[in-house]
Amino acid sequence: MNVTRRAAGALGVMGAVACASGPGATSIAALPRSSALAMVVRLRPGDDLKAALDALARREGLEAASVSTCVGSLERVTVRFADRPEGTVLEGRREIVSLVGTLSATGSHLHIAVSDGEGRTLGGHLLDGSRVYTTAEVVLLVFPSLRFEREVDPAYGYRELVVRPR
Repeated sequence: MNVTRRAAGALGVMGAVACASGPGATSIAALPRSSALAMVVRLRPGDDLKAALDALARREGLEAASVSTCVGSLERVTVRFADRPEGTVLEGRREIVSLVGTLSATGSHLHIAVSDGEGRTLGGHLLDGSRVYTTAEVVLLVFPSLRFEREVDPAYGYRELVVRPR
């Protein structure tokens, strides 16, 4: 896995996860903010896309990052479709159309869209077991002034993103 880091200059990225309207709304001005550092990763054939990104986050001690873009291909995709409790394995070569989400050493939340040779596109929650075919070129934005945590949201019962300043 090759990793390249480059400062994203004066890119002022807002670290926000709060409702801007409605009951209990948080003012946008009160939300945590951070500049960003770009990190570029190239995964190789056979690498597990999600496992490799999670391992990178742990190894580098990333507390808050997001996937900016990803291009490449997979020979096997493990995805959980909307409103399904279990994952589905898709065998066969597919292009990565999109990969987005949040990443930290304490957990990730990644969604992927892939297309087959006919251009049919499927997407959902990326799970371990998605194997790179030729490459996966991933651009991450790292937010050095933020910390991403996951806490159970009592309204839904899922571990959801909480953004805190470092």
